[in-house]
Amino acid sequence: AGGAPGGPGTQAQPPGPFDLGAQSGRWAAFQERHRLSCEEAARLLLDAYEYRGLVKHTGGCHCGAVRFEVWASADLHVFNCNCSICTKKQNRHFIVPASRFKLLKGAENLTTYTFNTHRAQHTFCKTCGVQSFYTPRSNPDGYGIAPHCLDDGTVQSIVTEDINGKEWEKAVKEHKTIRDMSKP
Repeated sequence: AGGAPGGPGTQAQPPGPFDLGAQSGRWAAFQERHRLSCEEAARLLLDAYEYRGLVKHTGGCHCGAVRFEVWASADLHVFNCNCSICTKKQNRHFIVPASRFKLLKGAENLTTYTFNTHRAQHTFCKTCGVQSFYTPRSNPDGYGIAPHCLDDGTVQSIVTEDINGKEWEKAVKEHKTIRDMSKP
């Protein structure tokens, strides 16, 4: 039942050594200079290519139990929503696609609050109570990131836009770009 090579039933083989040609010396020197494994150096190269023009921000909750990284502009477009929960929590956030967000640690320390439509997933740390990110109702395939939970040094500027969350359906329908912010 194996089939022809490369056909059904055949598993892809892990890549073996590859020829970098004239770049071999540069690659080895780069790895040594930055004390990187081959995988770490490749990750840097892939990140630089895939996330061109973006910055890797890191952040987390107050107690440090939850940590994440997110690729976004150094110039953030932050939403200030006046819906009931955003007002109570002072939930200012910017939105990114799920592909640009990585939870580094603390999944077991997160809990979730939902209400109304239950589409928004308001995640927060069980220990300190800080919501450093959540899944917004407007972009259930992305993340809303709290800029005040980012580590210092990567944010260049913040532009804040007020959103009338008290009339959520109308505001989202009229907004030209909010629904597309979680698209890669």
